Amino acid sequence: MALYEHVFLARQDISGQQVDQLVDQYRELLEANGGSVGRVENWGLKTLSYRIKKNRKAHYALMNISAPAAAIQEMERQMRFNEDILRYITIRVEEHEETPSVMMQKRDDRPRRGRDDEGRGDRPRRPRDSE
Repeated sequence: MALYEHVFLARQDISGQQVDQLVDQYRELLEANGGSVGRVENWGLKTLSYRIKKNRKAHYALMNISAPAAAIQEMERQMRFNEDILRYITIRVEEHEETPSVMMQKRDDRPRRGRDDEGRGDRPRRPRDSE
């Protein structure tokens, strides 16, 4: 069976529990068609770059899937009819990653902006006229 990563965006006005129910619904559909779902990551409610069907935010969810192509086509067909799903994408991969996705990793390695430890900004000090 082929391996896929599937990400979908759900409307902002549904709850996190309803997003989990959507994941379970599509998991059952895939299992009924001979596939299986591995890791599922719920990335939470995030702001969209632009409005999609009058929504400014969306719930993101990632599913690692092992299934035949027919099962994926059926899942995508049913997602087109579901009003709670704004967008989805399915990508075929060679292997699933075992580590958490980039969206789930902490972002502490980013350089901080603003003031440094001494309370001054990042700009060098200008000499005063009296100095």
